[in-house]
Parts: sequence; structure tokens; C-alpha cells
Amino acid sequence: PAAVCARSRGHRCRGGRRGVGGAAAGPHRALLQRHSRVDEAVGVGAGGDGGVPRSAQQGHQEAVNAAKVLYKLDFNTDIAITSVLKRSIKTLSIIMNQLGSNAPVIQDWRLNERHYGALQGLNKSETAAQYGEEQVKIWRRSFSTAPPPLDINDKRHPSHDDRYQNINNLPSTESLETTLQRVIACWDDTITPQLKKTKNVLIVAHGNSLRALVKMLDKISDEKIVSFDIPTGIPLLYTLDKNLSPLSREFIGDPKLITAAREAVADQGKVK
Repeated sequence: PAAVCARSRGHRCRGGRRGVGGAAAGPHRALLQRHSRVDEAVGVGAGGDGGVPRSAQQGHQEAVNAAKVLYKLDFNTDIAITSVLKRSIKTLSIIMNQLGSNAPVIQDWRLNERHYGALQGLNKSETAAQYGEEQVKIWRRSFSTAPPPLDINDKRHPSHDDRYQNINNLPSTESLETTLQRVIACWDDTITPQLKKTKNVLIVAHGNSLRALVKMLDKISDEKIVSFDIPTGIPLLYTLDKNLSPLSREFIGDPKLITAAREAVADQGKVK
């Protein structure tokens, strides 16, 4: 039977076949997957996709590899939750197609990438050359410092995007701290109910929205979370108890590839 997804502002759902019915027994698993790789853009946050295309070949292969990891892990997705940005939706679609999964999907804008304000759509390396690596590092890695806000009349502002027409208080810029606030709200009223009903929830989102989830779940300090790197294409698996408190967290895949991928993320924002 087709699943029925509750609709609310900022959410879009499509039906599918459910893996289990009713409340889930035993440990719950949340698999966090960062979208497949795109060209290096600072500004691909809540206001839209910034017009930056995915690096098709490498991005597609990352998503295919992630699907292979899920298959070996015997992670049978009961429901998938993603943002409303194209690269996360496409990544999820590739993974689901590779697995032959028809699980229901919820789209929630609160899982979007952090909004980089006036830097929206700018290349990271070019921004570093213009403003200096140290300033870009502060904007990207500070927990509470946001870039300059985007003028509400700017066509890049999310208020001009049809996907957000029924949403109030859209951000003009965000820090990781303010991103965390909306991600916590998403966890409370979208993700938590699904985890309580099912065993395996696949969450495909973005570097900062997933970082915010990690901070929330593991209670990582403001200082340490900004250095927690989540590479594209590498699944991050949480096993949760009945209260949805973490029992374990681990990146899944080849350890050497995981280390190299995390180092590549840490090197972003440097002048090239």
C-alpha cells in the first residue's frame, strides 16, 4: 500500500512502499548522507541552488558508491528525508534507483544547506582570493559568525523562490548556530516521528545541516563542531536507542578513502 505523508508548510512528500508497519522494535538507525559533489560554490544554501551544476560523472559515481555501501550494510530504507535543493534530491534519487527502493520521501527545506548571505553563488576559492583565506575561514568555520546578509530585494533571496512562498522568516544569511536552530526543529517534528515509527531512516542533506544534526545528537561543543568534516558520498551511520539517543556513530566505507575525503573538505576555501 502507498504510504501517506502528512503535509505541512515547507514539506513535500511522495508515496512509496513501506518496509515496516507500526512502531519499530529494536535499535533505530539514521543514515546521514551528504549530497554528491558539486562545483565549489559558497552560495548554495536556503535561497536556492545558486545555478551551480553537479559535477555529473564524479557526483553520480559517489551516489552509486554510497548505494553499494548501503546494500552491503543491509540498510533497508523505510523512509527517506531530504532538503528541497536539487543536488540532494538528485543524490537521493540515484541511491534509491540503485537499490531498487520505493520508500516514501519527505522533502523539508530546513535540511537545506546553510545560507551564505551576500556570498550566495560565489566560488569558494575566488571568495578566498577576494576576502582572504582567514575571513572565509571565519565565515565558514565560526559557529556564530554569519556572512553579510543578502538584500531582500536581491533576486537570489529565498523569498523570490516559489519553493518557499508559504514560509515565514526566511534567512538572509546564516551561521552554523542559526542553521542548527532550524535543523533541530526539523528533527523534532519531521525526523523523530519517522524514527519512532520505523527502523531505518535515510537522511540526504548538506555539509552544514548534517553537521548541525551531529552536534545535536552527540552534544559536541561549539568549538569542536566547526572542525567536524562530513565529505560528500560517505555514509555516516547512527545507531539509536529507543529514546533516540546515539549508541554509535561511524563513517561507513574504506578507511583510507574516508580520511582522504575528510581532508579534502578541510582544504576547501583556500586560495588555488
